[in-house]
Amino acid sequence: MTKSSNLGPNVLAATAGALIMGADYRGLGVVRSLGRRGIPVWVIKQGGHLVATTSRYVSRNVSWPPKDDRRQIDFLIDLAAKHGLSGWVLFPTDDYAVTLVSRNYKALASHYRLTVPPWEELRWACDKRLLHHLAHDLGVQQPWAASPNTREELAALDHAFPLILKPALRLEPSSLAVPKAWRADDRASLLARYDAACRLMAPENLIVQEVVPGGGESQFSYAALCQDGLPLASIVARRTRQYPMDFGQFSTYVETVDEPQVIEPSVRLLKALRFTGLVEVEFKKDPRDSQYKVIDINPRVWGWHTLSKRCGVDFPYLFWRLLRGQSFSALQGRAGQRWMHVSSDMSVAIREILGGRLSVRNYVRSLRSPLESAIFAWDDPLPGLLDLPLFAGTLGKRVLQRRKT
Repeated sequence: MTKSSNLGPNVLAATAGALIMGADYRGLGVVRSLGRRGIPVWVIKQGGHLVATTSRYVSRNVSWPPKDDRRQIDFLIDLAAKHGLSGWVLFPTDDYAVTLVSRNYKALASHYRLTVPPWEELRWACDKRLLHHLAHDLGVQQPWAASPNTREELAALDHAFPLILKPALRLEPSSLAVPKAWRADDRASLLARYDAACRLMAPENLIVQEVVPGGGESQFSYAALCQDGLPLASIVARRTRQYPMDFGQFSTYVETVDEPQVIEPSVRLLKALRFTGLVEVEFKKDPRDSQYKVIDINPRVWGWHTLSKRCGVDFPYLFWRLLRGQSFSALQGRAGQRWMHVSSDMSVAIREILGGRLSVRNYVRSLRSPLESAIFAWDDPLPGLLDLPLFAGTLGKRVLQRRKT
């Protein structure tokens, strides 16, 4: 098995444990995947997320220092030196942490086994402008998009509405104050959304993209563990429901499916990137031409990654084995498996039922067993008990933020 760029030569191959950067349900999934196999796991608390910190499989929780890139990198290096974590696997679980680790790859690679590539490789997956160019060059279908540098260039664009504005690159921690995207149904609202977005980020970091029609039934993902662009394990899923439903911050109900039309373009993109690590490639099926169009690439663990264990491809543990130099046969996850973030999906389902887009019967059918829960587990119940009050608090903050904006 060829050594990839992630597998730094300056740390011991016999990695002893894992340091998870994030205590939300994505981090919790990594904690359980490794902890159930007796691998020591530490968790860095950040952004107010706490569910992973209560897991029985966490050996120790540590607090993330205030926002300052240099201070945070020094913190990680000091943590390795003071607590004997040299050679541990470092798992960033959100976009900001992924970018932070990747941009400081050289400094961290002498202390940790890293799960993301260096920035000169990773930026092609993280920066939506570069991804747009790469997809175009490879002939991969995608929505129309443009990158105006000024308000005047934006006003001069000629494309049918509705359109969305969104950040091309997320270099800051996720915040309720920064939406995933801003929808515009006419030119006046597009310019108004642009002015609002520019108060939160640099204008050159904004892209405009057409809205692909359709709901959750048309949202698909190809998820994989890759080495040098070749998939070692993979699954295909439909992201049936998300929160919020228009431009979801996260999926709430996901089912694995057999949909080969998303596999070939995904493999083509990942091969061109020579990507090593865990990755989710998002698509939306356009009802206007029946084409699967690439929307985004997430080069990290994604929200529903715990479904992979039920499908026979436990991604975090397989990546752990890869980092230790252990080989395994190529794996394809089973179709027909389902996953739900129960507390948030309940909120989404109620809105969809009241809006006439989901029947009570179909919602009840989606609850049938077997069903992988995003947070609750019988062998590790405390995070599930903590989730409901935490979600209620987060939902309240989102409602207040929307009213302010």
